[in-house]
Amino acid sequence: MSSQNSRPQPVVTYTLIGICVLVWLVELADRNVINDLALSPAAGRVEPWRFLTSAFAHSLNITHVGFNMLALWFLGRGIEPFLGRVRFAVSYLLSALGGSVLFILMASPAETGTAIVPGWYDGMVGASGAIFGLFGTLLILQRRLGGSTRGLWTVLALNAALVFLIPGIAWQAHVGGFLAGLMTGVIFFEDAKRIRQGHRPMTWWALAGMLVLMAGLVVLKYAITPVVG
Repeated sequence: MSSQNSRPQPVVTYTLIGICVLVWLVELADRNVINDLALSPAAGRVEPWRFLTSAFAHSLNITHVGFNMLALWFLGRGIEPFLGRVRFAVSYLLSALGGSVLFILMASPAETGTAIVPGWYDGMVGASGAIFGLFGTLLILQRRLGGSTRGLWTVLALNAALVFLIPGIAWQAHVGGFLAGLMTGVIFFEDAKRIRQGHRPMTWWALAGMLVLMAGLVVLKYAITPVVG
């Protein structure tokens, strides 16, 4: 992991923000773009790249992309210099996937869903899953460094409350991203401890196993869910 004293520039954070803002501007120019990037259980079954592209798209309302990018800016500037660019990027992308995976796993085969369970054709966009994953990684980081996590839990509680106060938020992506971020944080710190004890590094094998697990769960979900006409 990178030394905190060197404080390299959070290039990955700025790049992710730039991509999301650029995609949003393209969406404003062509309202059909969001439909090509959004993830729904039906679309994800035949176009699996949507599990990631949906995390770079946002609703046309500037509030959606604005709040997400502000959160990414705050979190990324603190986490990326500590983890390093590659680990930070992997944590972000796996968290985005984790949010998409849980959204699919909880989907109902019905055409339209409810506030709790998404329907087969209900779409989802936004970086919220990845951002909640960064919260999860930061939680592990704070605990392992002996810092207080009280403020972080307060922020998470406030964000969780918004899920129930504002309709249309895919809370499944928030929870899935948060869990994936926790897992990546544990992998990073546990493997660093193993390496200090003289063991071979297993970080990338563990992350690959995490990716395979998520892919397997999605394949199983599609295998046991009938095709909706």
